Amino acid sequence: MGFFSKSKPGVNWKSLTNTDQLTEIEKASFSKPQVIFKHSTRCSISTMAKNRVEDGFTHLEQLSDVWYLDLIAYRNLSNAVADKWNIIHESPQLIVIKNGNAVYDASHNMIVVKDVEDVLG
Repeated sequence: MGFFSKSKPGVNWKSLTNTDQLTEIEKASFSKPQVIFKHSTRCSISTMAKNRVEDGFTHLEQLSDVWYLDLIAYRNLSNAVADKWNIIHESPQLIVIKNGNAVYDASHNMIVVKDVEDVLG
Protein backbone atom coordinates (compact mmCIF):
# COMPACT_ATOMS: atom_id res chain seq x y z
CA MET A 1 0.00 0.00 0.00
CA GLY A 2 3.02 2.33 0.01
CA PHE A 3 2.09 3.79 -3.37
CA PHE A 4 -1.33 4.85 -2.19
CA SER A 5 -0.07 6.61 0.92
CA LYS A 6 2.08 8.80 -1.33
CA SER A 7 -0.73 9.76 -3.70
CA LYS A 8 -1.58 13.39 -3.89
CA PRO A 9 -4.84 14.68 -2.40
CA GLY A 10 -7.77 14.63 -4.79
CA VAL A 11 -6.96 11.39 -6.61
CA ASN A 12 -8.75 8.45 -5.08
CA TRP A 13 -7.32 5.59 -7.10
CA LYS A 14 -9.27 2.35 -7.15
CA SER A 15 -6.97 -0.68 -7.16
CA LEU A 16 -7.30 -2.84 -10.27
CA THR A 17 -6.10 -6.25 -9.10
CA ASN A 18 -8.20 -8.97 -10.76
CA THR A 19 -9.85 -9.79 -14.06
CA ASP A 20 -13.36 -9.81 -12.54
CA GLN A 21 -13.02 -6.05 -12.17
CA LEU A 22 -12.76 -5.67 -15.95
CA THR A 23 -16.42 -6.70 -16.24
CA GLU A 24 -17.28 -4.20 -13.49
CA ILE A 25 -15.38 -1.46 -15.36
CA GLU A 26 -17.10 -2.31 -18.64
CA LYS A 27 -20.58 -2.24 -17.07
CA ALA A 28 -19.91 0.99 -15.16
CA SER A 29 -18.64 2.68 -18.33
CA PHE A 30 -22.20 2.88 -19.65
CA SER A 31 -23.13 5.34 -16.88
CA LYS A 32 -19.77 6.98 -16.11
CA PRO A 33 -16.45 6.96 -17.98
CA GLN A 34 -13.79 4.70 -16.50
CA VAL A 35 -10.12 5.68 -16.51
CA ILE A 36 -7.40 3.05 -16.16
CA PHE A 37 -3.83 4.14 -15.48
CA LYS A 38 -1.27 1.39 -16.00
CA HIS A 39 1.89 2.15 -14.06
CA SER A 40 5.29 0.50 -13.94
CA THR A 41 6.60 0.98 -10.43
CA ARG A 42 10.13 0.32 -11.74
CA CYS A 43 10.13 3.07 -14.35
CA SER A 44 10.91 6.72 -13.67
CA ILE A 45 9.12 7.80 -16.86
CA SER A 46 6.00 6.04 -15.63
CA THR A 47 6.32 7.81 -12.28
CA MET A 48 6.60 11.17 -14.06
CA ALA A 49 3.48 10.35 -16.11
CA LYS A 50 1.60 9.37 -12.94
CA ASN A 51 2.61 12.65 -11.31
CA ARG A 52 1.40 14.59 -14.38
CA VAL A 53 -1.94 12.77 -14.19
CA GLU A 54 -2.28 13.54 -10.48
CA ASP A 55 -1.26 17.19 -10.94
CA GLY A 56 -3.38 17.80 -14.02
CA PHE A 57 -6.58 16.00 -13.22
CA THR A 58 -7.71 17.81 -10.09
CA HIS A 59 -11.34 17.00 -10.89
CA LEU A 60 -10.85 13.64 -12.62
CA GLU A 61 -12.90 11.79 -10.02
CA GLN A 62 -15.88 14.05 -10.65
CA LEU A 63 -15.83 13.02 -14.30
CA SER A 64 -14.94 9.34 -14.04
CA ASP A 65 -13.94 6.40 -11.90
CA VAL A 66 -10.15 6.22 -11.74
CA TRP A 67 -8.39 2.85 -11.65
CA TYR A 68 -4.72 2.19 -10.90
CA LEU A 69 -3.01 -0.92 -12.23
CA ASP A 70 0.46 -1.82 -10.97
CA LEU A 71 1.56 -3.71 -14.06
CA ILE A 72 4.66 -5.13 -12.40
CA ALA A 73 2.55 -6.88 -9.77
CA TYR A 74 -0.31 -7.68 -12.18
CA ARG A 75 1.31 -8.17 -15.59
CA ASN A 76 -1.26 -10.79 -16.65
CA LEU A 77 -4.05 -8.38 -15.76
CA SER A 78 -2.37 -5.66 -17.78
CA ASN A 79 -2.36 -8.01 -20.76
CA ALA A 80 -6.03 -8.84 -20.12
CA VAL A 81 -6.87 -5.11 -20.27
CA ALA A 82 -5.11 -4.86 -23.64
CA ASP A 83 -6.92 -7.94 -24.95
CA LYS A 84 -10.36 -6.94 -23.66
CA TRP A 85 -10.28 -3.49 -25.21
CA ASN A 86 -8.21 -4.41 -28.27
CA ILE A 87 -5.36 -2.02 -27.55
CA ILE A 88 -1.60 -2.44 -27.50
CA HIS A 89 -0.07 -2.86 -24.05
CA GLU A 90 2.10 0.11 -23.12
CA SER A 91 3.56 1.55 -19.96
CA PRO A 92 2.76 4.01 -18.65
CA GLN A 93 -0.66 4.03 -20.24
CA LEU A 94 -3.92 5.86 -19.70
CA ILE A 95 -7.10 4.36 -21.12
CA VAL A 96 -10.62 5.80 -21.06
CA ILE A 97 -13.52 3.35 -21.34
CA LYS A 98 -16.95 4.70 -22.34
CA ASN A 99 -19.99 2.65 -23.30
CA GLY A 100 -17.90 -0.51 -23.14
CA ASN A 101 -15.22 0.71 -25.54
CA ALA A 102 -11.74 2.18 -25.24
CA VAL A 103 -12.19 5.72 -26.57
CA TYR A 104 -8.79 7.07 -25.53
CA ASP A 105 -5.47 5.28 -25.23
CA ALA A 106 -2.18 7.09 -24.75
CA SER A 107 1.25 6.41 -23.35
CA HIS A 108 4.25 8.37 -22.09
CA ASN A 109 4.20 12.04 -23.13
CA MET A 110 1.14 11.45 -25.31
CA ILE A 111 -1.02 11.41 -22.15
CA VAL A 112 -2.41 14.93 -22.44
CA VAL A 113 -4.68 16.34 -19.74
CA LYS A 114 -6.73 18.48 -22.14
CA ASP A 115 -7.32 15.55 -24.52
CA VAL A 116 -8.49 13.30 -21.69
CA GLU A 117 -10.79 16.00 -20.30
CA ASP A 118 -12.28 16.46 -23.79
CA VAL A 119 -12.97 12.71 -24.02
CA LEU A 120 -14.50 12.63 -20.54
CA GLY A 121 -16.77 15.53 -21.49
